Amino acid sequence: MKLTKVLALALALCMVVLALASCKKPPVEPKVDLVDPYAGKTHQEVSDALYAQVLGEFNEYYQAALKADSISERFALMAIAEAKLLGQGVMLPSSSKGGNYAISRVAPYTITSVLWGNDSDRFHQAIIVKGDPLTPAVRDEMKAKWAELKGTGTYEAWAKSYLTGKGYELNDVYTFGYTSDPTTWDALATSQAADAEAIVNTYDGLLEYDVENVQRPALAESYEVSEDGLTYTFHIRKGVKWVDYQGNVIEDVTAHSFVKGMQHMMDAKEGLEFLVDGKIKNASQYMNSEITDFSEVGVKATDDYTLVYTLEAPCSFFTTMLGYGCFAPISEKYFRAKGGAFGMEEYAAAKEKDTYTYGTSFENIAYCGPYLVTSATEKNSVVFDLNPTYWNKDNVNLKKIVWRFIDGQDPTESYTLMKDGTFAGAGLNTQSIAKAKEDGLFDKYSYISSTDATAYPMFLNLYRAAYANFNDATIAVSEMNDTDKIRTNLAMENRNFRLAVVTGLDRSVYNATTQGDDLKLTNLVNSYVPGTFVSLDEDVTVKIGGKDTTFKAGTYYGAILQAALDADGVKVKVWDPTADEGVGSSAGFDGWYNAAYARENLKKAVEELKAKGVEITKENPIILELPYYDVNQTFSNRANALKQSIESSLEGLVEIRLIKCGGSNALNWYYAGYYPSTGDGMNYNIMDNSGWGPDYGDPSTYLDTMLPDGDGYMTKSIGLY
Repeated sequence: MKLTKVLALALALCMVVLALASCKKPPVEPKVDLVDPYAGKTHQEVSDALYAQVLGEFNEYYQAALKADSISERFALMAIAEAKLLGQGVMLPSSSKGGNYAISRVAPYTITSVLWGNDSDRFHQAIIVKGDPLTPAVRDEMKAKWAELKGTGTYEAWAKSYLTGKGYELNDVYTFGYTSDPTTWDALATSQAADAEAIVNTYDGLLEYDVENVQRPALAESYEVSEDGLTYTFHIRKGVKWVDYQGNVIEDVTAHSFVKGMQHMMDAKEGLEFLVDGKIKNASQYMNSEITDFSEVGVKATDDYTLVYTLEAPCSFFTTMLGYGCFAPISEKYFRAKGGAFGMEEYAAAKEKDTYTYGTSFENIAYCGPYLVTSATEKNSVVFDLNPTYWNKDNVNLKKIVWRFIDGQDPTESYTLMKDGTFAGAGLNTQSIAKAKEDGLFDKYSYISSTDATAYPMFLNLYRAAYANFNDATIAVSEMNDTDKIRTNLAMENRNFRLAVVTGLDRSVYNATTQGDDLKLTNLVNSYVPGTFVSLDEDVTVKIGGKDTTFKAGTYYGAILQAALDADGVKVKVWDPTADEGVGSSAGFDGWYNAAYARENLKKAVEELKAKGVEITKENPIILELPYYDVNQTFSNRANALKQSIESSLEGLVEIRLIKCGGSNALNWYYAGYYPSTGDGMNYNIMDNSGWGPDYGDPSTYLDTMLPDGDGYMTKSIGLY
């Protein structure tokens, strides 16, 4: 009791004499209510606010690059713009295509390997052998010969002679696997790779890259460019026919086919239009309804076989864009017969009618390319047969192409079908590598496939609004409560938090689950635009970190990007100047993983978020949900590797919660994060199932995918627009 009285007296004295430090109470911090600052706002309003906050500086540099006085200055400013993008931690460059073990009967370099456009999905020149797969020695000899003959136009003939001389019999059927059915057959109304990979074999473009990566005449026999670089005039090949899927002639391909094709593309506005926005004269004005007369747009047929494009400004890479779908032709006669109409309002009205069937199936498009689709069964197969009216049919190596559906449940299925001769080839994952070794085929036939310029980043959703798949609310349902949702969105708004997440993943461990341990670094990339994609033609001086910095002619994009990141204090490595015998590279190493740096950023984020009412502890971590392809063991392993790595690096203050997508194939997974058309349909906090391949030979082909207000195709992947 005595002790109690003394303590009570001391307490009373403290209340009277507040100045006595020994008797002060610990300060009580005011309680901060957890508030969603964007509650009640529209998706557009949320997107505008977050984009300005997070990517406003990126866009400023990007727009400055578009106004640069020279191509080299443009490249340098775009590299700085990418530094502002990557430095925000909204995306983590992950991997490219290829770089894995494979076994194949497809002769090397008989499909173009050009880095942009859709021509690499055109297979009519491919050379396939029957019987045993090609050995690494044969492949190496052919690759060396390709390098020697590149640009001569003779490699294809040499390859056929070489292989038959080695005793191989050539095959005119190419069968391989696919995982996602086309959602439309309208070449001008889709930017989805799953669609374009099929449709591109049904039509020809103006020019086409051959197997030596040289752009050759296709439906344009020749072209000229005006001295001021503003006018491109193409002379269209005569006698080319539009036919239906049964080969019945509809009409001739003319210059008007390309004019109407571009108008339909702009009317449809399904993701291709950004490629010509600001490049073709008055394209922007037409798409924004500032003008309604398409004859004012810079694409005209001056006669039946003369096509003229007029540009807003000289564009050094314009012809590299021609392999992409936005420049595809269309049969006006057939389009109208299937209920189509031209003009934005007219097309929108026509599309709502039951009579509009164009592109709804392979039976409802016109063909002018090497193949007709003769059958397509969902989740089964797609069959392409040689078009008997094709203008260049005598030079087509493959008479038939067969796509066979792979549901992904058996990670060794493609290998098994390659082994029995059904598939021409197969990439090998960790499970099929083991089988190939058991079968004695690995050492004899396997090789490392070439990488390309496709980027598969991981994306962080800045403001998640969907908590189940948009097409089926019972699929990939979130396990977060309402408080968790607000906490996570507030955390994702914090730059230091995002940087902690993207630098906390050991991508070599993550990648090893699909590539195998010995190839875990082979296809890793560290930038969105490949570091060697472009280089400077002349010396350029730009401001980096507020200081004038000069880069010499020949400097690669990646070196400038690294300098800009360094100046901004972002501790990631995106460029290795010693790689590839001193040429330099942005690939083949993990320059992002840095657990100490991740924890450093997280420590800052914890303090900053505390002021917003978000307490982060091991008992109450920030939850990030990752939908994953759980029916496939390889992808399950990959998702778990991501979870374990980030949680370990961030010492339990972040929980990666894996959300099963289920189903019998990958479609549910794609609907979580690949198929949504807007950011508010993206059902994840972090996702790894989407990517981007370049459409033309300029860094803007990547960077403009992250523009605001719907102009950037991939901006939706961070939950915006």
